[in-house]
Amino acid sequence: MSETSTSGGVGNVVPCGATLEDSFHSSPTMNSGELTQAFHFSSGNPRIEEIRGIMHLYCNDASISTSDLPVGRKPLVCVLNVPNHMTYADFCQFCASFIQRILEMRIVRNDGMKDRYSILIRFDDQQSADNFYHHFSGSRFSSMEVEVCRILFTVDVQYTGSIEHAQTSPASSTEQPSCPVCLERLDQDLGGILTTICNHSFHCSCISKWTDSSCPVCRYCQQQLESSTCFVCDTSDNLWICVICGFVGCGRYKEGHAIRHWKETQHCYSLELETQRVWNYVEDNYVHRLIQSKTDGKLVELNSRCIHGDDSCGICGCSADFEISETLLNSKVEAIVNEYNDLLRSQLESQKIYFESLLLEAREETEKEISEAVQKAISSKVQKMQTKLDKCVKEIKFHDDINENLDKNVKMLKDKKEATEERVGKVLKYKDEKIQILEKRLKELMLCLEAVP
Repeated sequence: MSETSTSGGVGNVVPCGATLEDSFHSSPTMNSGELTQAFHFSSGNPRIEEIRGIMHLYCNDASISTSDLPVGRKPLVCVLNVPNHMTYADFCQFCASFIQRILEMRIVRNDGMKDRYSILIRFDDQQSADNFYHHFSGSRFSSMEVEVCRILFTVDVQYTGSIEHAQTSPASSTEQPSCPVCLERLDQDLGGILTTICNHSFHCSCISKWTDSSCPVCRYCQQQLESSTCFVCDTSDNLWICVICGFVGCGRYKEGHAIRHWKETQHCYSLELETQRVWNYVEDNYVHRLIQSKTDGKLVELNSRCIHGDDSCGICGCSADFEISETLLNSKVEAIVNEYNDLLRSQLESQKIYFESLLLEAREETEKEISEAVQKAISSKVQKMQTKLDKCVKEIKFHDDINENLDKNVKMLKDKKEATEERVGKVLKYKDEKIQILEKRLKELMLCLEAVP
C-alpha cells in the first residue's frame, strides 16, 4: 500500500509489497535522555482477525513548553483518546487544514478503553508534524466537546502478532490495491490513506464523505453497542429476549429468569441473543433450525443429531445414500419452512386482528368525537339563534306596545279635537246671538235718539 516508511527517517523506500504495518513500524533508536511510555493497542474486526501491537510514545511533560519538542522525533504522531462518537469524516474535517500533508492514518483501539480510539498519523515532512502538534495539541475537538486533543510524538510502533478468530476471505486478509470507494489505486502521491479500525484502507478524500461510523466495506462499526444484561440479575451470559415484549432474561442454566417470565406472562417465544435462535417454551424446542453464522452473519443450517445418539446407527436411516439423505433433508427443510410460514401466518393474523381492532377503536373514537363536535356546534348555533329570536320577540313586543299607545293617543286627540270644535261652535253661536241682541238694542237706541227734539 505504502511506498515510504518512517523507519530510520523520512522518505526511506520500503520494498515492494510492504504492508501498512511496515510503513508505521520504525526502529527503536530513541534518545536515552527522552522519556517514553508504551501503549498496547489492537485493530481489526474482533470476530474475524485482530492485530495487536505496542506503540512507544514520547512522554508529554506539562512543565515543558510546546516549543521544546523531543529531540530525534519523526513525522509520526499519535492522537490519543479520540471520542468514539467521532466518525472518520468528523476527524478528517477536524484536521482538514493538514489533510494534504498527511500520508497515512491508522485507527487503533487502546487496551482498556472501549469508548475511545487512537489515530497514528504519518506526515510528509517533520515541519508538517510539528505544525500539526502546535496547532491541535490541547485544543477541543469541537466547541460542544469537553474532550481535548492529546497528541504525542511516536518513537516506535511494534506489531506483536495477529489472532484469527474465523476463516477470512482473501479480500479481507490481503492488501487492497485500490480504494473501495473510488476504485483508484491507493497511492500516497494521489492523497493520504486512512486505514479504519477493521484494517480496510481508503483515500482520505473518499472516507471523509462517509458520514457513518461503520466501515463501507464490512460494515464493522467503531461504536460498539452496550452489552445486554438480564433485567433481574444483571448477568450478561446466556441471555434470551422475549420476542413479544422485549424482556431480557437469563437462561435456565443461570437463574432461569427467561423461563420464569414465560410462566408469568405466557409469552412462549424467546430469542437467544448469542445464536439468534428462537425457542418455543410450549413445545420445548427451537422454532426453526437456521442460525446466524458468527463469521459473516449469514443464516446457515444448524446440524441436527441422530435421535439414537449415534450417527451411524443404521436404525433411522442415518447411513442411507446421498440422494435419500438429500431428499430427507429437503423434506425436513420444507417442513421447517412450512412450520415457519404457519407460525408467521398465525402471528401476522393475530397482529392483523389486533391492529384492526385498534383501527376500529380509533374510527369509533373519531366518529364519536366528530359527533360530539357537531352536536356541540349545532347546540351552540341553536343557542345563538334562540338568543337572537328572543331579542327580536322583545323588540316586536316593544314596538307593539308603542303602536298601541300611539293609537290610544290618536283616539284621545281626536276626541279632544271634536270636543274643542263643539265648544268653539257653541261660543261662536253665542257670540252671534249676542251681536244680534246688541245690534237690536243699538238700533232702538238710535231711534230713541232721533225722536228726541
